[in-house]
Amino acid sequence: MESPLSCHWPDQSPSEPPVPPVPGQEPLLLVINRFDDEFGEYHRFLPEGSFRLAYLATADALDPLDREGAVATVVVPDLRLETLLPQARRIAEEHGPLAGVVGLSEFDLEVAARLREELELPGWGTSYVQRFRDKTVMKEWVAAAGVRAPRFLGLAADTTAEQVLEAIPLPLILKPKDGAASRGVRLLRGEEELAAALAELAEEGSSPGHEVEEYVEGPIFHVDGIRVQGQYHCVTVSQYLNTCLDFVHGAPLGSSLLDPGPLRDHLAGFAIDCLDALELWTGPFHLELITDAAGEPVFLEVGLRPGGAGVPFVHRDLYGIDLYCEAFRTSVGLKPLSAEHVLPAEAAAGGWLVFPEPQAQPARVVSRASLVEAVPEVYGEALPAVGHVFDGSGGYDHAGGRFLLRGADQASVNAAMLAAIAHYRVDVEPAEAAAVAEAVEAVEAVEVLDGEPVAL
Repeated sequence: MESPLSCHWPDQSPSEPPVPPVPGQEPLLLVINRFDDEFGEYHRFLPEGSFRLAYLATADALDPLDREGAVATVVVPDLRLETLLPQARRIAEEHGPLAGVVGLSEFDLEVAARLREELELPGWGTSYVQRFRDKTVMKEWVAAAGVRAPRFLGLAADTTAEQVLEAIPLPLILKPKDGAASRGVRLLRGEEELAAALAELAEEGSSPGHEVEEYVEGPIFHVDGIRVQGQYHCVTVSQYLNTCLDFVHGAPLGSSLLDPGPLRDHLAGFAIDCLDALELWTGPFHLELITDAAGEPVFLEVGLRPGGAGVPFVHRDLYGIDLYCEAFRTSVGLKPLSAEHVLPAEAAAGGWLVFPEPQAQPARVVSRASLVEAVPEVYGEALPAVGHVFDGSGGYDHAGGRFLLRGADQASVNAAMLAAIAHYRVDVEPAEAAAVAEAVEAVEAVEVLDGEPVAL
């Protein structure tokens, strides 16, 4: 049987052994799943006969699960702790003690940590996970280590614009402490605009869940990979085309891998300082940073998970690394399956591009065109189905169009992304709001990789 790494769990004694399995049975892992695609194929991540799996999943996240091979698959109405805990206890009673809990989504990290604590299982606890979920906490840890991060202020229910401006000058960023994909993020440039935003949050009672932070202008990068015992197992550095905030407001979002060279090495080294500050010794990460006018990096935020949008696909296709597989394995203390792949020197230029849903919603897709032949660097795409109704809930995964690119170098990939933006169109018509809930996709979404249908 495969044995876990001897690694230090931040909220557990490093010498504490995993829960012993029932004699003659493989250890049992409990998996929280909200993914409806290949990221939910957890059975692929473990050798046959090494572990047993039990799933807690919502009804729309069942398709990728190996239900036949699982000891239990429980469909739950939501993924809140109060819903999952009694089901987890029942699974443990019926099938033997749990050895661990896995929740790979950004939005399941906290509940997975709570379950570990309630069930007295090893792994990341809530105080550790908070470093990667609460943006004020993560910046406190990074800044305390002497790594540059934006100035920030957590809001209270009665925080005023004057108090904010005493700490942070305009323009500034207002954002949820635990948000993702720039949802709810606002760039505020004037005092009246700030006061109105604070009043809105106060009326909603959501002020304590938000922060304001210094606005730093410059190109934004993301660093993605896996760490094992304080060292990179794999790492890449990419630069955004547009920003996540631009995407929320209707602009395409893209990213291209940096070419080998001093900039890539410098930013990867800066990311080490950030991850060390947060004590992320073993596990996945998606870290975002910005470089200021002097070219110096500034920490923005980090997730204890693989990156979203096209990040996992580019790693899979260009490097042969399944980030979700390695995230799963390292989250329960197992060695990565892939070979060590630290900042590969060989050229592996690529990137991804995502188009947002139309701004006017609900809207039904009338037509859309493939880019595979129009832009040679596009090798994979996922297009919305004709008849699909956009309702504003698509995000990066069910977007207006998703594309994977590869080229000779970063410059050729960037040029191809601009060509794709110029060529791609999605034609839509207004849809009746009442019909959205009953909308049926008349044509399957087109997903192509190198000319063949594929899950993308």
